[in-house]
Amino acid sequence: MAVTVGASRLGLGVLRHLPVESRPLVRPGTVPVGVVHLGLGAFHRAHQAVYTEAAVGAAGGDWGIVAVAPRSTAVVEALAAQDNLFSVSTLSATGSTTRVVGALSGVRHAPSDPDAVVALLADPAVRVVTLTVTEKAYQLDPVTGRLSPDAALAADLAGGRAPTTVPGLLLRGLAARATADAGPLALVSCDNLPANGRRLRGLVDQAVERAAGVPAGLIDWVVANVTCPGTMVDRIVPASTPETIDAARRALGVTDLAAVAAEPYAQWVIEDDFPGGRPGWEHAGAVLTDDAGPWERLKLRSLNGVHSAVAYLGALAGRETIADALEIPHLTDVLRRLIAEDVAASFTPPDGVRVVDYGEQVLARFANPAIRHRTLQVAVDGSQKLPQRILHTIADLRAAGRSARWGALVVASWLRFALGYADDGAPLPLQDPLAGPIRAALDAGAQSPAGAVDAVFALREVIPAEVADDDEVRADVIAWLTALGRHGVEATLAGAR
Repeated sequence: MAVTVGASRLGLGVLRHLPVESRPLVRPGTVPVGVVHLGLGAFHRAHQAVYTEAAVGAAGGDWGIVAVAPRSTAVVEALAAQDNLFSVSTLSATGSTTRVVGALSGVRHAPSDPDAVVALLADPAVRVVTLTVTEKAYQLDPVTGRLSPDAALAADLAGGRAPTTVPGLLLRGLAARATADAGPLALVSCDNLPANGRRLRGLVDQAVERAAGVPAGLIDWVVANVTCPGTMVDRIVPASTPETIDAARRALGVTDLAAVAAEPYAQWVIEDDFPGGRPGWEHAGAVLTDDAGPWERLKLRSLNGVHSAVAYLGALAGRETIADALEIPHLTDVLRRLIAEDVAASFTPPDGVRVVDYGEQVLARFANPAIRHRTLQVAVDGSQKLPQRILHTIADLRAAGRSARWGALVVASWLRFALGYADDGAPLPLQDPLAGPIRAALDAGAQSPAGAVDAVFALREVIPAEVADDDEVRADVIAWLTALGRHGVEATLAGAR
């Protein structure tokens, strides 16, 4: 619904009263829908939506986005009341800027009306589907890449009801699209998964193979009509807080209950494989490539892996934010060694990129005091994140005959965090889809650090065999876990050599 002039809520009716530099690049409702996005979170609003609006503003095209929330209704209700407008505040140590974004042509809440989402996926006008649904929503074993359905996805695969999971929505949407002969489609994962395009392709193919009640020939149709380009996405976007809303209100003079804040830096690398066309994202600064793999490994290992290290060590030391954690004595020295000695030696970066220089940029971004990214937010879902962020680095180093001592410190800090209490005894939450098995393993090995490591290393859905069976890695993790338990984070880092 429109907001009347003078009202306190963001909407079409107040746009002309905003400063010119704060107005959207495109007006909602004027750009036909061409993109469906699954995952209406803060990251999408501060990243893909911003890129797509800039692309349409520069190059035109019918690429309006209908964004779908798989769970929460709050952001859907907020955006619907604001004519699908929201603001992004860009925060740095020297100040902030706030701009309203008009990329969204509509919003949907999947649990309330899954059939409407399926219909969108089958609409021939929609030629691109992007996803930011986090690692766990794919329901893929992080080690094997095989589909590992929970009860809800198993019910979706069995058919006979409206889908309730992201893979289930994709499956039913593709089936409806094939039946309608609605044309080709690109499914674009923007989640932090290794080979995210291939992972998404594997999810789709496995779901189609295992599903009941889908059209005959669906597998062949998907092979012929559906692509899954790989991507690398990068922008630090903390969870929105009341302070985020207050900052947007001060900047705009109206209330935006869907406001997000982000760092100045943003990057999007995309494999250019779009059979039905795509927005002109290159006009918005995206990198179009034949292979996103080197960029993905650069980001997962040099940024996300370091992010996890800071989050676990910072939470254990009682630091609330990532920037606060970087003030722990000796932590940046240890992180530089992690980057230079482990990460940089584990893979070949994109042409023209030096991993150590990239790592210095990462540390500077993490130190931005205006981005209050909480350590506990980054620390969630460790079992889903650690394989691609740290364990693959360790495996590649060991295959090359090199030590992975600093990577072992990150694994140990995750185990120490999973025990559930900080260095000062304060409780720490274990928010993880495998929290039960992890706690059971830690309880089974509670008699010693070695017992805890052995019990968790036996969880093959987290720790790949080549890491779990490596005696040197095991010894390094035990040594770090022992030191963290006896001395705490600060003393352990002070003694690190």
